[in-house]
Amino acid sequence: MSTIDGNTAGLSPHSIQVLERLYRRKVPLAQIASPELIKTLVDASKEARRQVGVLVHRSGVIDTVIVGDSSRLMLPDIGRLRAAQGRFRALRLVHTHLYGEELSRDDYLDLVRLRLDLVCALMLSPEGEVRAIQYAYNTPPHKDGDPPYRAVGPIHPSQLDVNFGELITGLEEEFARLSRTRSVDAKDGRAILVHVGDRKRPGALREAEARLRELEELARTAGVEVMDRFVQLRERFDPKYLLGKGKLDEILLRAFECESTTLIFDQNLSPSQASAISQESDLKVIDRTQLILDIFAQRAESVDGKLQVELAQLKYALPRLGQKDDSLSRLTGGIGGRGPGETKLEIGRRRARERVTVLEDRLEKLQKQRRQRRAKRRRNEVPIVSIVGYTNAGKSTLLNTLTDSDVTAENRLFATLDTRSRRLRFPQEREVVITDTVGFIRDLPKDLFAAFRATFEETADADLLLHVIDAADPDREQQIATTETLLQELDLGRLPRLLVYNKADLLDPADSARLVLGRDDAVLISAVDRESTRALLDRIAAELASRWAESALVPNYEEALFADDAVADTTELYE
Repeated sequence: MSTIDGNTAGLSPHSIQVLERLYRRKVPLAQIASPELIKTLVDASKEARRQVGVLVHRSGVIDTVIVGDSSRLMLPDIGRLRAAQGRFRALRLVHTHLYGEELSRDDYLDLVRLRLDLVCALMLSPEGEVRAIQYAYNTPPHKDGDPPYRAVGPIHPSQLDVNFGELITGLEEEFARLSRTRSVDAKDGRAILVHVGDRKRPGALREAEARLRELEELARTAGVEVMDRFVQLRERFDPKYLLGKGKLDEILLRAFECESTTLIFDQNLSPSQASAISQESDLKVIDRTQLILDIFAQRAESVDGKLQVELAQLKYALPRLGQKDDSLSRLTGGIGGRGPGETKLEIGRRRARERVTVLEDRLEKLQKQRRQRRAKRRRNEVPIVSIVGYTNAGKSTLLNTLTDSDVTAENRLFATLDTRSRRLRFPQEREVVITDTVGFIRDLPKDLFAAFRATFEETADADLLLHVIDAADPDREQQIATTETLLQELDLGRLPRLLVYNKADLLDPADSARLVLGRDDAVLISAVDRESTRALLDRIAAELASRWAESALVPNYEEALFADDAVADTTELYE
């Protein structure tokens, strides 16, 4: 074996011979590097005027000789997956640093990411002599914030007396012991959040913080523990990694420090970007769309909702089925992409397309059934009030409070994915149907938006929209704008609506009063306090007065149009 990896361009034949001589060296297991290996490395580095390194196998043989440039060494692809839990690569890197510098971030990243036994730097003086040595090895985590490695030195070469064989044996035993006792929830896991923004955009940093807060809430809803958050503002996005390579290395090192298994990007990644980051990191890489799809997949309850989510997931996965790497199963859940062979990929694509067709047909049938139910409601001439708004604004809580219902209402994003309808009785035997809908969110995945578009056909028949707003959220203006934009896209902007500022109990009274001061289209409430909804009920009654007057309301409710037969009564609020 005499192949030289790395930057060999421009090397003289004599330099190549010196480098090839490194393969003749043998290193005892007890030594990190033998004196003979150190001398030959230094000679080769002086001859080439570049960093030179070797990967030494535990058997003592030189596995690979690598040449870098004056400041960096690029390791060849030696594979990223460990052979077994708790075990290392059985390779240690020994290399020169021409300017006497200590171990670099790249050295630590290679150590941790590639699971090397050890990394050792020979720190050279201007005269080309070894003035000091520094080495580092992986260590089990003791507490959050501790680096996943220990660095020793710089020390004088005469002090390099550690028994490498005993060191690595003890480390592997400790890692193996911890792996047997550690309980890891593979579903939930730990994640680092990443936002890459446009530096030229006004208020870019403030927007980044708001988006990361929302992304953290999404991650929490999905059952992920967030370990850290990173923001990078750039003049332009990197076409390969989205963010800069240096920042990616910093994030990866932090991921290993806190034992994170997942990187969650706030931006939507292209298939090639997701693949490149996954290959670079050996971590699970998902973007905002995948996170939202995962939440919907977890929380959808109705047949309609489950079909819509599956359709959106398949449409998202189809362009990624051509990525031939081990991240494919992470990106698509393994649908038709468990192997790298072209035949299997083609089978996966075909089956996915066939499934999309089946799902679209089934959803079309369900859509017809919904149209029939709506036609029955229209014959009954019952006014419909639809609750819309940003996710986690308190829509389901408001429905429960107004109608004495018990639909799911949690302090989580997308707690409601299925439309819920309940009846509400006003004085003088007047009734309305109150409908709760799935919440909106900025950058809602287009495939998911298209799949759930049919759900909002219920809202299209509404006589009044209640646009519920989280008044206590510092980002409420953006949330209002997002909701209004989506209502226009759904052709619901023509419907009359009231702005319902919720969670007034979390605001200073003076601040809450300013929100609705001089506005006829806004009401301030706390959805957890029924008494506070009196003004809202008055406004609903006023808005629907003409609708009630137009029809002699004799509703026929025996057709079981609603999930709940109970009728909530508001009479006591008017007494």
